[in-house]
Amino acid sequence: MIKNPANVGPPPKNSSLPDYVYGNLRDDIFALRLLPGDQVTESDIAAYFDVSRTPVREALQRLQRDGLMQGYVRGGWEVVPVDFKRYEDLYEMRRVIELFAVTRLCQDGAGIDQSLIDGLHTAWCCPVEQRLVDGLQVAALDEAFHQTLVRATGNLEMATTFDRLTDRVRIVRRLDFLYGDCVQLTYDEHAAILAGIAARDGASALRLMTAHIEDSHVSVRQLTLHHLHTVRVGASAERLAYLPVKMQRLS
Repeated sequence: MIKNPANVGPPPKNSSLPDYVYGNLRDDIFALRLLPGDQVTESDIAAYFDVSRTPVREALQRLQRDGLMQGYVRGGWEVVPVDFKRYEDLYEMRRVIELFAVTRLCQDGAGIDQSLIDGLHTAWCCPVEQRLVDGLQVAALDEAFHQTLVRATGNLEMATTFDRLTDRVRIVRRLDFLYGDCVQLTYDEHAAILAGIAARDGASALRLMTAHIEDSHVSVRQLTLHHLHTVRVGASAERLAYLPVKMQRLS
């Protein structure tokens, strides 16, 4: 029986058990403690969180609808493996939405939320010594940058769609921030995009955003299972108790 560790507290009073399990599993996936290809069972998760299998199953089914988990047999579940064709499609959709957003923000139309753009300037157009250096922190800030640009257009339906898209590319985007030199480059490119928008220079802003997305896309295409294995080895000291060693897919 897997014991619930002391640092996993009971569900908040205003949270249902499925929400509690769902939130924790989702956090483990996005924090790269639970990696694509890792396999878990409903019974192990239930024991870890000290709940019955019913809320666990509901949480896993919700993660399946999110495109993050998939069931396979007898209460077994797997974090959805990296599917490069799927990410190709998601990046194509990302490009369409973000280029529309940049075009819209470079116009003097009504409905633009300038306060959101001003907030991005504060976060990204800062001195080098004030920049964050932690990859996962910058990855979260990067997500907010792109989501805020879309939201600032005033098209809330498009913003909602883009939020869902962001969830689906989060794992590979965070891996991108853990490797290479994209942290400082991200600050430079975001600042340049914001300068183009501020100048209402649509051609420049579109060129910069297109290159920015494509650079990220190239990094995703170059992602290998070696990177996933490296993350697992680096995180071995905090291996999840509900993830039995024999169930980890490392090859």
